[in-house]
Amino acid sequence: MHSLQSLAVLAFSVSLSVLASAANAALPPHVNITQGQPWSGCTKRTENLRPPKVPFGIQNQAGPEKAYVIRAARILEPRTGNATLGGHLIVRGECIVGINEPIPPQAEVVDLGQVTLMPGLIDLHTHLLLRDEDQTFPYSVWWKTTPYRTIEGVDAAIKSLRLGFTTVRDTDHEGAVNADTALRDAIARGVIPGPRMLVVTAGITITGGDMNYMLMSPELAGKVPEPADLADTSAQLVERVRSQIKQGADWVKVYANSTRRQTDPVAMQGLPQFSVEEMKLIVNEARRFRRDVVAHVYGGPGAQAAILGGVRTIEHGPLMSEEDLRAAVKMGTYWVPTLTTYHKRQTTDFEKQFVQYHRDAFQKALRLGVRIAFGTDVGSFPFGEQNQEFGLMVQYGMKPIDALRTATSVAAEVLRMEGEIGTLAGGSTADLIAVSGEPEADIAAITQVRFVMTNGRIFRNDITAQRFEWAWGN
Repeated sequence: MHSLQSLAVLAFSVSLSVLASAANAALPPHVNITQGQPWSGCTKRTENLRPPKVPFGIQNQAGPEKAYVIRAARILEPRTGNATLGGHLIVRGECIVGINEPIPPQAEVVDLGQVTLMPGLIDLHTHLLLRDEDQTFPYSVWWKTTPYRTIEGVDAAIKSLRLGFTTVRDTDHEGAVNADTALRDAIARGVIPGPRMLVVTAGITITGGDMNYMLMSPELAGKVPEPADLADTSAQLVERVRSQIKQGADWVKVYANSTRRQTDPVAMQGLPQFSVEEMKLIVNEARRFRRDVVAHVYGGPGAQAAILGGVRTIEHGPLMSEEDLRAAVKMGTYWVPTLTTYHKRQTTDFEKQFVQYHRDAFQKALRLGVRIAFGTDVGSFPFGEQNQEFGLMVQYGMKPIDALRTATSVAAEVLRMEGEIGTLAGGSTADLIAVSGEPEADIAAITQVRFVMTNGRIFRNDITAQRFEWAWGN
């Protein structure tokens, strides 16, 4: 009997290893399908990867001849934890040349003084088209027009960039159809300032599950856009993945568990929405188009289906058990815990218990070595408060330097953009922030942003008068 059990455990471990290898196989360099070019302006572009001709052209580019010498008391590379004291960083065009490299002639000097200079931050779970009031009745889709919500998205993008988030993964437009791809492309073309955006368009859910309008009058069916795409058969799942990519999705999102509304408040178990086989179908179809899959997860069978199905990231995860977390470790799945959104919304006993489960899961994940990446779920709470996520991560037991890595080098790995963003290495994109204090020692310093550069353009500068002039602001 012992030997049979041992064989079963071995077989399960081998199957997990095979799945993990397939799930994390390197994808080809990701290309923004709308822009038709690599995400990083520092990546060599060939003729077939040039942006399409558009009536208004490409605006506000940082010319390759423009060079900056950025001086700071401290220059921090979170990936290594090394801090260079009293040095300078050279930026040319959209790219970082390196730390303490020779100063180019006629370079503009930006002396930031007593700050810590570090890579721009990456938020892997945002909803730029959402506001906290949109989640209560009446829902935003019922009374806000998409143009109005797009304008709200511009405001959200600017506020996020001011906080130092130079890249975001926007994980569902929440019914504001096409607004996320439009916002992404307007930022990429320099029409408005904002973080680099990768978007999922609409998430995929089941009829009667999460992101459904429950108990809505049947007379309104088909007349009000659902906040997600509903799919109940294998054929519908494939069609939803393809249609989202046709609309411009950079990632595919699936709701593996339903919402708190459908969570058992006694057993604290979420409603699972898809099987392992269905998740594999979604992952494989996305992979055909060189896309990864992000899954909304609470825990239990829904989490297991997402992890074993091969998704790249699981989001939220407050009810994940040790079994779920161990599966994530074996599969190499990244976890984006989004602690802030639940911490801010705990008025009932159930919601308070939810937060306790979340804290326990996070602490177990630290002990087990789960790969944790940074995300906030901002939109479910006001923009301008995203940096509070760092404080919760540290409060729950993560070291400050590791918390910074989750939003820089680790988040870049998740996006398969390591070496391009989230680092100060030569040849990477010039996304930079400067903060007062030493954030690797005191994480509260990350909220004291004084300077932001994105793609080689100075967006925020509270220290000197130097700033890149956006055309719309002249």
